[in-house]
Amino acid sequence: MGRAIGIDLGTTYSAVAVLQPDGKPAILPNSEGQNITPSVVLFPDVGNGGDEPLVGDMAKHSAATSPLDVVQFVKRQMGDPGWRFESTSGNVYTAEEISAIILKKLKNDAELALGEEVTDAVITVPAYFDDTRRVATRQAGRIAGLNVLRVLNEPTAAAISYGLNYESNGTVLVYDLGGGTFDVTIMEIRDGTFDVLATDGNRNLGGFDFDNRIANYVMEELEKQGAGSDLSLDDALVAEIREKSELAKKSLSTIQQANIILSVRGKQYRVRITREQFEELTRDLLRTTQELVEDVMEAAGKLWADIDHLLLIGGSTRMPMVRNMVRQISGKQPELNVNPDEAVALGAAIQAYVCEQEKAEDGPAQGSGDLVPAPAGDMVLTISDVTSQALGVILLNDNDQEENFVVIPKNAKIPTKGERHAMTVQDNQSSIFVRVTQGEDSDVRYAVVIGSKDIPIPAYPKGAPFTVFYAYDIDQTVYVELFDDTARRTVGTFEIDRALNMDEETVENAIRRMDSMPIG
Repeated sequence: MGRAIGIDLGTTYSAVAVLQPDGKPAILPNSEGQNITPSVVLFPDVGNGGDEPLVGDMAKHSAATSPLDVVQFVKRQMGDPGWRFESTSGNVYTAEEISAIILKKLKNDAELALGEEVTDAVITVPAYFDDTRRVATRQAGRIAGLNVLRVLNEPTAAAISYGLNYESNGTVLVYDLGGGTFDVTIMEIRDGTFDVLATDGNRNLGGFDFDNRIANYVMEELEKQGAGSDLSLDDALVAEIREKSELAKKSLSTIQQANIILSVRGKQYRVRITREQFEELTRDLLRTTQELVEDVMEAAGKLWADIDHLLLIGGSTRMPMVRNMVRQISGKQPELNVNPDEAVALGAAIQAYVCEQEKAEDGPAQGSGDLVPAPAGDMVLTISDVTSQALGVILLNDNDQEENFVVIPKNAKIPTKGERHAMTVQDNQSSIFVRVTQGEDSDVRYAVVIGSKDIPIPAYPKGAPFTVFYAYDIDQTVYVELFDDTARRTVGTFEIDRALNMDEETVENAIRRMDSMPIG
């Protein structure tokens, strides 16, 4: 059996870590000697009908010169069955396959750093990722040749790393603003127990959106300076503006003003932006994160006086406005000894070790969490999490109208179970159509159906009672059972079929394609 690693598969950057013999997690550098790898893929034209993708810095720097050959921010497309990327050679890829290329690069670099084979991995995801996106992440890992031991929430991973490194107890708030997603989580750390109390987030809010505000400002300023009004049609220019906007954002974390210099149609232009302007342009984005923090505080039943530690993770938390906002609303100083780019991967490496120990002991530990030997010493870790989304079922209400009824609420401890009573709506009904939903809104228009099955039932008069049972496991996978209350027996079970995810045949084909693809 090969080594197990922890992977932070980020929207803009990714990182890999492993547990060392001394019981401490450590980041593994990539083949270029960097601790983080841009989550960017370049498909150069190799002229043989095949593809030889490149991942990392070279791909990122090629975005401005070869924008149509570069894929960025694919994490936002995970689980979207309609998203495709076509390379110059004419080959078409899903988001899962693009992510698999990134993961394969990370796997290869980890093997180079360790000098041995890597077979297993824990991959982190935003806490607010739904079931479809979690499955898509697992599929990407599998396509990359990895046995995915666990899909772990990013804030939980960061807290695990912090809790073990600094032996800290108390109530922790994790504010996670990454390149493409935002999460906030509150958890208790007590003598090796990591107990998540509440989580919330926005999977479409991250540093990418802050970059876009600068990019839009630059486009407007260029138009004012006479560069033209159709600049958005120039793909190479747009990519260059995006790249330089990101650099300007990073500069504004340390200086008060940044200059963006661009050549448009043979003429050079300079756009200045101050930190104050940038903060004004993005005030609403920051406010959204603050509101989510306040929502999670309420859901966890906590006041700021109850919070002992504030962890800021994700590279976007380096922006001064983020740190200032967190200080202002909490009256507390964030922990400064946490590397926002590495904490998640380090925690994932610890969880990977945990999973290895479970496998060695012939199966997972029993109980409400994962009871496992600590990586060093005699301490035992217990890791428990909560549901990031509510799960429901569509039934007829008292007015014979379809309604979404919550079966498992958001922020319920996992693993968990729930049930909802139903009844037949006509005599001799032949089946019950069970539709599993995601979301708390009772209006079916705002509930996302993530799985369904038509289950045959015996012939009964109208009003025959049935019970729908849900089980939600530690990977946030959903299992459904329909119970016949009259006959006192189960009439049907199913695991969410995940219609939005790749089917088995497609995954197998992707694995074969990946096996023969050189990745640099």
